[in-house]
Amino acid sequence: MIRALGNRTVAIWSVVAATLFLRLFRLGTPNKLIFDEIYYVDGARDLLKFGVEVSANKPEFIVHPPVGKWVIALGIKVFGDNPFGWRIAVALLGTLSILMIAKIASRIFGALGYGLIAALLAAFDGLNLVMSRTALLDITLTTFLLVATWFLIERRFLFAGIFFGLALGTKWNALFYIIIFAIFFVGKEIRESYRKSEEQQIDRREVISLLLLRKLQLFVVPLIVYLATWIGWFRSPRGWSRFWAADNGVTFLAPLRSFIHYQFEILNFHEGLSSRHNYKSPAWQWLLQIRPTSFYYESPTCGASKCSQEVLAMGTPLLWWSGAIAFLALLILWLRKRNHSLILLGVAAGLLPWFAFPERTTFSFYSIVFEPWFLLAIVALIKEINERLPDRITRRTRKLWLAAFIGAIALNFGYHAPIFLAITLTYEHWRSLMWFDSWI
Repeated sequence: MIRALGNRTVAIWSVVAATLFLRLFRLGTPNKLIFDEIYYVDGARDLLKFGVEVSANKPEFIVHPPVGKWVIALGIKVFGDNPFGWRIAVALLGTLSILMIAKIASRIFGALGYGLIAALLAAFDGLNLVMSRTALLDITLTTFLLVATWFLIERRFLFAGIFFGLALGTKWNALFYIIIFAIFFVGKEIRESYRKSEEQQIDRREVISLLLLRKLQLFVVPLIVYLATWIGWFRSPRGWSRFWAADNGVTFLAPLRSFIHYQFEILNFHEGLSSRHNYKSPAWQWLLQIRPTSFYYESPTCGASKCSQEVLAMGTPLLWWSGAIAFLALLILWLRKRNHSLILLGVAAGLLPWFAFPERTTFSFYSIVFEPWFLLAIVALIKEINERLPDRITRRTRKLWLAAFIGAIALNFGYHAPIFLAITLTYEHWRSLMWFDSWI
């Protein structure tokens, strides 16, 4: 199937171009702020005007770092304060996420063909599409983490550290990826150094020097970048808790002490966040997208007695159910052979930390951060199956099976596309897309 598509590189770029089209298609619809856009677009406007977020020209308590809102602000600056301008920069980063998924897959599986499969799966994911068409922070976080991972794979650790810092400056849950991936890649590098040693020994000073360098690149650099992303807060007298140190008699490194105090205020907020919400979804539901988040729903006029228009942040069902199977299969394989560790860690870093906060208000669209690794689990299982099939199964038959699998997911994506793209439907049509009551 892969060769039938021609040159793999051209095919991957064609998929990326198609995903860009879908992300720009009617990007201004809905033509109003939806879901948490009301907070992040407002924050982007404040950043453009004041360099810091405010409320009625007074300090405002903000619980997420500024990078994701600066991304939204860039779109507003270039294209205007309108629905298209709010979402365009996020849409471009969402498109970049597809390319990065393909590049990472090509590298870790050793073939561009697997990169093309990964790109196709990502292109047919409704969650990636919706998050790329909405001015929220999560696809920005996901893309920065993917770029950082790519640089880790390329062993360009300084650049990885920079993008880890940008990810952390978007949302704090980047921290879990920074810690887990840094340990994984540095551990891998040290093991390789030992294997290359002819005497199976290596100078401890070299190991210590390597660890210090990687600590600088993967922990200190992200921290410096994170601090730099708050430059507007440091420069503005309107920043929340900006003068906490002075008000409490602290003079030594007062701005930094105020900043640290503010970070603890944010931490306390996140730890105690628990409220009722119609679309609240605990982490255990995310792998199967049991309770997707409705970003927007209205009943416009469409010529029928009752009509519906919705933006539902939901992964393509067949794709995510396949991902759950693949993830479990890879876990079993890992217990036997310890392979595919990076993929499993990619899912774990985005999913497991939320189990530590069972009372916290969480939503299923948070799963976008580990969605790339979920898709890579499917590609890994495809590779494992292909390598284990008996020789009597011809190459043509294998291609047909793969084409049928991807085709089924593509059909499912197309079937549910109206609720990803806010297309107006009759109520009966919309209701037929709600396969489970928990989706409503």
